[in-house]
Amino acid sequence: MKHQTLDQLHAVAKIESSAAYSEMTRNQRIERWAELLEQHPERCLAAFTGTEYLRLEERDSVRGEESAISVAFEDPVLRASGLKDDSYGEAKHFFGLSDWQLHDIVCDCHVGATMKAGWAANRVRATIGGNRFIAWLRQRMMH
Repeated sequence: MKHQTLDQLHAVAKIESSAAYSEMTRNQRIERWAELLEQHPERCLAAFTGTEYLRLEERDSVRGEESAISVAFEDPVLRASGLKDDSYGEAKHFFGLSDWQLHDIVCDCHVGATMKAGWAANRVRATIGGNRFIAWLRQRMMH
């Protein structure tokens, strides 16, 4: 990979500042996460095992390949907005979720070892309005 200065890059590409993304509200970040999951609603995602039984330090460092959180971390917009990694603790902090809310989205006790991305999107959206039925209904009307 060749390293170039910002001025050199401007000569060959349009450079967008990430400052526009850093001003996303909590609800906008959560909505974007749900939209990313809904792009491939049948995608099979890994669930986290027993998050409610882990010590806080352990829980915050847990991460999983191909999880609902890793879908968020794959997004350049959310990373530019400040999402640092795909760990449970970072997702909890970045999306402004309680342990119980994030547990409700990613834990295996609800779905087993895997979940569909559309199901996870429904759970993510429910954290905005708090009504899982409305989130489910919205998902059904969109697909």
